[in-house]
Amino acid sequence: MSADASGPESRPGLGLGRGPRLGSEPGQLCPEHGEPLSWFCLSERRPVCAACAGLGGRCHGHRIRRAEEHAEELRNKIVDQCERLQLQSAGISKYVAEVLQGKNQKAASMASAARELVIQRLSLVRSLCESEEQRLLEQVHGEEERAHQSILTQRAHWAEALKKLDTLRTSLVGMLTHLDDLQLIQKEQEFFDRAEEAEGILDPQESDKLSFNEKCAWSPLLTQLWATSVLRSLSGMEEVHINERTVSPLLHLSEDRRTLTFSAKKSKACSDDPERFDHWPNALAATTFQTGLHAWIVNVQHSCAYKVGVASAQLPRKGSGSDCRLGHNAFSWVFSRYDQEFRFSHNGQHEPLALLRCPAQLGVLLDLQAGELVFYEPASGTVLHIHRASFPRPLFPVFAVADQVISIVHPLATVRPDPRPHHPCSIQRTTCQAALGQKTGLEVSC
Repeated sequence: MSADASGPESRPGLGLGRGPRLGSEPGQLCPEHGEPLSWFCLSERRPVCAACAGLGGRCHGHRIRRAEEHAEELRNKIVDQCERLQLQSAGISKYVAEVLQGKNQKAASMASAARELVIQRLSLVRSLCESEEQRLLEQVHGEEERAHQSILTQRAHWAEALKKLDTLRTSLVGMLTHLDDLQLIQKEQEFFDRAEEAEGILDPQESDKLSFNEKCAWSPLLTQLWATSVLRSLSGMEEVHINERTVSPLLHLSEDRRTLTFSAKKSKACSDDPERFDHWPNALAATTFQTGLHAWIVNVQHSCAYKVGVASAQLPRKGSGSDCRLGHNAFSWVFSRYDQEFRFSHNGQHEPLALLRCPAQLGVLLDLQAGELVFYEPASGTVLHIHRASFPRPLFPVFAVADQVISIVHPLATVRPDPRPHHPCSIQRTTCQAALGQKTGLEVSC
């Protein structure tokens, strides 16, 4: 059988040559008839002579083909398998060189950022939490070591896989270059075994174990101490005023632009400003945040229906749809109260919050570097909720009120624990229901 373009010698890049042909070695004769073993019995899977395949021969009636053709087909299969092994090796080499290297650099970068965050926060309250600092730094270091160890383990695993693939390929190439047809046919099962062994080496898969887990730097104790330090520090408080052009006609803004009072009737004095909320009782602050740490406090003790949080500049202002309603779209993140229900809301997802008492003041901390929004009760030092996300820029403090009044605390006002006794929310339930029930004929939710 003449070699065609699909023969092994036409495959570039593999370094494979044609092995010895059938009959080139002495002694390749049928032991029964003394004739050349020029045929292959597919039924018995062995080379035979023409007499064996002919009338009266032991393989008469079996499926017979020329041994040369069968060897050629087997050679082609080996060439194809070598090509697959070569491609698999290239893919693994690329994964080791690019993906694992990137994972290693990213883990080191994230570990450095987490370490800096921990040290930066603990510096505000170092006298109270030296042991916490040590514990957290050890966790960050341990997580970094774990990520590095996982990457090293992966490197070792894939290095061994590459070595095994190379060994298999070398063995198959040796079969092609050193065996004649008969020897190649006799090694057929060995080829199948090696091909099956190669198939057992799986391709690399993405795994969280190769990434740094930033949760190792999270600590409820640290968050609470940090929030207390910021909100009770004069240098940490933000000067926040409300942008009068955004105030809903349902709200009245005080002269100092810090207090919002709800009114059941829309004000006719409000101009039709494109920045104004025309349906929901919302208002945006004039202050914008691009980066860094920001904190402000809102008095909410007189209201049974309010929302406090942050919003992006993309928040729509016109209409009664959810795209303008705080917490019901992708552009706002708010802590809300309605009667005795407290929730954190964003993009239509509402997370109920179980509060033991109604806060008189609500502290808001926005750390854009760390991607954290914290709601906090200054009087008790309680963290009410933490939301972690990659926030868009810029962000505005945002407010809504559908009952009574809320006001922004001046940054020079000292935040002290309230000496008056705090009652559970259930005691205020009758008062809230009565106040909200008076607003008949009006959508009081905000």
